[in-house]
Amino acid sequence: MEVGKLKNEALNDLVISEIHMIRDDILIRPSIGEDCSAISFGDMACVLTTDPITGSGSQIGRLAVHVCLNDIASSGAETAGLLLTLLCPVGTEESEIKDILHEANETANLMGVEIVGGHTEITAAVNRTIVSATAIGKTSIQNLIKTSGAKAGDYLYLTKQAGTEGTAIIATDKASELADVLNKHELLTAQEMISKISVVAEGRIGSRVGVHAMHDATEGGVLGAIYEMCEASGKGCKIHIDKIEVHPITEKICEYYHINPLKLISSGTMVMSIDKENASALERALLDADIDYSRVGVVTDEMTKKLIMGDSSVEEIFDEIESPEADELYKVIK
Repeated sequence: MEVGKLKNEALNDLVISEIHMIRDDILIRPSIGEDCSAISFGDMACVLTTDPITGSGSQIGRLAVHVCLNDIASSGAETAGLLLTLLCPVGTEESEIKDILHEANETANLMGVEIVGGHTEITAAVNRTIVSATAIGKTSIQNLIKTSGAKAGDYLYLTKQAGTEGTAIIATDKASELADVLNKHELLTAQEMISKISVVAEGRIGSRVGVHAMHDATEGGVLGAIYEMCEASGKGCKIHIDKIEVHPITEKICEYYHINPLKLISSGTMVMSIDKENASALERALLDADIDYSRVGVVTDEMTKKLIMGDSSVEEIFDEIESPEADELYKVIK
């Protein structure tokens, strides 16, 4: 099998098909594209998500926190606590473990979240440290948002720019290789993009203005996230490729490594689906919060997911958005 998370078809066949529904208090169950699960407790929902950090060798404590908080935010919930599991290779120094936990705890606390437990182990089963995080959030059931909630006619928005997380990881882990591609200022700018990977603010805004669906763009990039949201919702879409923002430095890095920035891991970008009547309220709220955004397309009843070139009067199909393959990052970080 290929490196990276399972393809959607394999995930359905090997994992989701083996999970059976036996309880009536489960609000969100595993399915393609859903960022979280949720369990009812009276009028409140406990929202949960879990993710490992496997594609980066640096800042893994920070990444582990943000990736999980982003998933919780996409459900419209607030994260309260995190559980961290560290699997460290033989020979790991105590200072390395301390640095990872310090970074993770500092990041979590800045976001108003506590680390409430976990597990740390030295094992010959890994050749570098793996951090896996589980986040626990809460929201009222009536405010719970699903990835599968997009409706035909909704506008689709992307916040910030495509490939942000991937750009930061590559610029940090491959800095010496990029010395002839980027100048010192560009390299530093790319590395500092790691500070822009949170979408917690977008999640709060989306919940407040009444979005129908949100999805954090992680592995598979912005196109993978759009595909998964539409697939989960049983809908299609028309996406104007020229409306998707890509930072010039990301374009340089992707051109050098011959990878597609729209399929590069993109934590920091939230995909948001909202009806036309409330779209202006979403735009105003994002502007007030100083969050860049672009309206990139529309949700359709037709199940095909099309990339479009040209304006609304002269549209031309550029390509169809396919089920995401292994993330472009794995072509660079091996």
